[in-house]
Amino acid sequence: MKAEAFIEPAVTTDFSHRLAFYRERLQNTLDRCLPAADIYPARLHEAMRYSTDGGKRLRALLVYAAGEVLNVHVDQLDAPACAIELIHAYSLVHDDLPAMDDDELRRGRPTCHRQFDEATAILVGDGLQALAFGVLARAELLPAQARIRMVGLLADAAGSRGMVGGQAVDLASENQALSLLELETLHIHKTGALIRACLTLACETQPDLMATHRYALDRYGKLLGLAYQIQDDVLDIEGAAHDLGKTVGKDVAAHKSTYPSVMGLSAAKQRAEELFDEARSVLSILGAEAMPLVWLADHIQGRRH
Repeated sequence: MKAEAFIEPAVTTDFSHRLAFYRERLQNTLDRCLPAADIYPARLHEAMRYSTDGGKRLRALLVYAAGEVLNVHVDQLDAPACAIELIHAYSLVHDDLPAMDDDELRRGRPTCHRQFDEATAILVGDGLQALAFGVLARAELLPAQARIRMVGLLADAAGSRGMVGGQAVDLASENQALSLLELETLHIHKTGALIRACLTLACETQPDLMATHRYALDRYGKLLGLAYQIQDDVLDIEGAAHDLGKTVGKDVAAHKSTYPSVMGLSAAKQRAEELFDEARSVLSILGAEAMPLVWLADHIQGRRH
């Protein structure tokens, strides 16, 4: 089924409207899978909902956009999009903890451990992570084999050889001067693994997908993840993160290596532009069908916070 066939009539071909449609889909799926705030234990469930409220929803949008490229029915994308968002939310809750980045604000509001308490925040992360795999396991609109593959992919991307491993290296690298290769390897794991997983999860809905197309989507995810991280470092240095109520320059204050500190600010900006361009270019094998992901790369590249 072509992507346009399942976009609501009110949603035009303008991509900003598509984003709104996908965010609404995601929110409805989160509302269904998260326990209500008054269900026992109520405080934990209230905190889980608090921690998944808001944000850019970038990773979920990538799942939906990749699915649109592959002509996957949107109903089959809700579960992987929701699962990846739950993993991302859990990672933010734990990253904000005093033992990690020790942040007081997230998305302009008190972080979970500030709004509730530190023990609750730890349990919120645990609960969100477990729920993510439950959402995939119970996704009845997906074939059983696809669900199994998705669970494995998400586990690898989120685990010690992916996001969590990157976070461990990041913490161990405080007060150290990393080389560009070391910094890139760190972020390929910490940030990039989950972003790449968005593309590979969508690919798993199409077991007969050509290897060349699968490679192009995976390569796009890797390039986009690196570009996104470099852009984050640049925006953090320039103070634009203040718009989100986050601590500006926190990596610098923590004496962490960043792309601007390793490459210089101008070179880091140039590198991010090159990666965005390459990410778009690698999609050429998919032809005009790749436009949703091209548009999304444009959207991300144009952000100012």
